[in-house]
Amino acid sequence: MSERVLVTGATGFVGRHLCRRLSASGYHVRAALRSANASPEGAAETVVVGDITLQTDWSTALQDVDHVVHAAARAHLSRGALAGPSQFNETNAFGTQGLVAASARAQVKRFILLSSVKVNGEESDGDAYTPFDIPNPQDAYARSKWQAEQFVAQVCAANAMKYVIVRPPLVYGAGVQANFLRLMRWVDRGYPLPFGAIRNKRSFVSVWNLADLIESTLRNSVAVNRTWMVADGEDLSTAELVRRLAAAMGRHAHVFPVPESALRFGGRLIGRRAEISRLCGSLRVNLAQTLSLLGWKPSISVDAGLAKTIEWYCSVR
Repeated sequence: MSERVLVTGATGFVGRHLCRRLSASGYHVRAALRSANASPEGAAETVVVGDITLQTDWSTALQDVDHVVHAAARAHLSRGALAGPSQFNETNAFGTQGLVAASARAQVKRFILLSSVKVNGEESDGDAYTPFDIPNPQDAYARSKWQAEQFVAQVCAANAMKYVIVRPPLVYGAGVQANFLRLMRWVDRGYPLPFGAIRNKRSFVSVWNLADLIESTLRNSVAVNRTWMVADGEDLSTAELVRRLAAAMGRHAHVFPVPESALRFGGRLIGRRAEISRLCGSLRVNLAQTLSLLGWKPSISVDAGLAKTIEWYCSVR
């Protein structure tokens, strides 16, 4: 009988890919849904749990479950929200606290939390981030994910349940939204982009490599009670990312140089400071532990991941 895995956030960008990957690998996937409006491909069964908070009732969802992959999270505030950072805490921190406690009571074997490299910080000016760095979360989202990690470790330390924490950098792939999708549209439309003078280095991870890593942590005994970094294995500058995207589209990259200081100043003037900082700054992750101890390596290259992403983009644009 195949092992049953509960996947939260199953209709989200990462969750949809996870359901398909785990199902194809022989797991019995139960998808935890906010509402009954969608059923992700690959899920053998679904259960509606509603909003994820400390009070969420997980009893039905966790029945006979062997493992939990907690991919659900609040990454953005609701439009017009007044609650501010407390919204992140309610879902990401206390929602995780409720789920991991319920999982321990249900005698789940392994709890995998999809966290974020933002727990380490926003920019890696020196060495690439490792799982052993002192956490330095800079915004409400990152602080809520760090708190979630602590809840998971604390609950598992007091019970027989094992845990795995995964900290990905920016995730891209079929179905990606937000800033990465916006960048693809800029490249597709031939907009001139002022990143030619930027010499940063950023790690990325395709959703296919991320799903592969998560599956590895489900079946590998070395993975438990540790934090893992994940990435595609090749760091790119913003200018190089634009060029690779353009090449995958069969287009010419229109990149011209503007001093980084001018870009950051302009970002502050137009209220896009954080977005411009991400485009200019470096954020690299160190895969040494993942490669050596876990024995994992990216299943597809950056160029292959970008090509698959562009294939999806061209099918829906």
